[in-house]
Amino acid sequence: MYIGGLDVGTTGCKLTVCKENGDFVYNSYQEYEANRCGGEHEIDAENIFNAVCHVISDTAKKYELKAIGVTTFGETFTALDKNDKPLMPSMLYTDPRGAEETKELCNRLGERTVTDIAGVKPNSMYSIPKIMWIKKYKSEVYKNICRIMLMEDYIVYMLTGIAQIDYSLAARTMGFDIRKKCWSEDIFKAAGVDVSLMSMPVKTGTVAGEIKPEIRERLGIDYTIQIVSGCHDQVAACVGAGVFTPGEAVDGTGTVECITPVFDSIPKSPEFYDKGYCAVPYVFDNTYVCYAFSFTGGAAVKWFRDNFGKELSYSELDNSTGKEPTGILIMPHFAGAATPYMDSGSRATIIGLTLEHSRGDVYKAVMEGVTYEIMLNIDTLRKFGVTPQSLYATGGGAKSRAWLQIKADILNRQITALKAEEAGACGTCMLTATAIGIYKDLVSAKEAFVKLGETFIPNKEKTARYGQLYNAYKKIYIPVREIIRGTENE
Repeated sequence: MYIGGLDVGTTGCKLTVCKENGDFVYNSYQEYEANRCGGEHEIDAENIFNAVCHVISDTAKKYELKAIGVTTFGETFTALDKNDKPLMPSMLYTDPRGAEETKELCNRLGERTVTDIAGVKPNSMYSIPKIMWIKKYKSEVYKNICRIMLMEDYIVYMLTGIAQIDYSLAARTMGFDIRKKCWSEDIFKAAGVDVSLMSMPVKTGTVAGEIKPEIRERLGIDYTIQIVSGCHDQVAACVGAGVFTPGEAVDGTGTVECITPVFDSIPKSPEFYDKGYCAVPYVFDNTYVCYAFSFTGGAAVKWFRDNFGKELSYSELDNSTGKEPTGILIMPHFAGAATPYMDSGSRATIIGLTLEHSRGDVYKAVMEGVTYEIMLNIDTLRKFGVTPQSLYATGGGAKSRAWLQIKADILNRQITALKAEEAGACGTCMLTATAIGIYKDLVSAKEAFVKLGETFIPNKEKTARYGQLYNAYKKIYIPVREIIRGTENE
């Protein structure tokens, strides 16, 4: 029996096929483009659905799929007319529209009230302010809206005719009550948005139904496939890593470095949300996750390789690093600072470089710097009762034994690499297999799907030295930020 995990991103979608025993057998990928010009960041929802149809058709002709789970990026929505056609391009989370509407919503309801209900600090990146913008500036479009859907429920709806959205994606709208697990009447009323336009919220990993006959005909397949509402892509990675228990966390190293810890009590402190963290409903009752991230994790390492070691592989660069901490402090804010600063104006800094240092030293220092940022987030989260202890590494960075040992030494925690490179696809397939009854629960699915690699243990001597360097690292941001402001004013 074959199961598909569909992962829809902002640059393309991938359908991964696995057997019911957890073995992965095939991937199909289709690209599409986002448009960023004139200050507007948009993507065409129909192009996304066409790409989804392409990968399903390609895959379903090779493997008879029992079910497909749908996982997507968050925040971005499409507004459909009575014929299920998008009325306008979809605004990406980076699109600046909605900033004034965010302020208006906070003035009407109160910033802390919105945060307490939705589990996020109000920001124009989320769906609700952008819907408000459409109502204000594109009133004719708003009048003709019959459905507002994020990419997950849009794809599920187009395939099955069922309008449902899982809790984790709903939480990316800024209009979902994370405690009651329903749309917030108070937020929608204050926003002036008709809540009936939204899809029905359902638990992550809920079966929607079978692909409609007319869509099967379009895809060129003659059998039925069940479609399952998956989750937000970061949640899928957490599931795919088998991270189910408070105190565990995923360390995902792709372009962005993201720590996703599981916890069982929603933080009440406003400071938690001010620092860019959120509370997202997880797959088990009364559990949540948040996202602690650096904009340039793997991107910082790639920047160094592309500019200073293009002739070398990452493995060769790993082998060029010394055994001891470098003593170089690199604050890796190459694209601004993410959590806990949320400062787009911050910039990268290198401190402690001498003529005695080699290319390998600086390369290692980049990895150390990204890891100091992780430690900073772990320290910050601890203040709010979120205490990730065991880490499971996924993504491209999980291939680097050198970096994983650095992480274990700096963080003073065991870190275990996962054998599956695509934790998100693995998580979506686990949710799908459980939803259609192949496994009785996710814990049983984990036994089949999640395959652990090497575990890296902290070296006590290096941890002590890194502790000294980390204490120095924590002092860098404020004075450097003042210097940067000085250059901006000149």
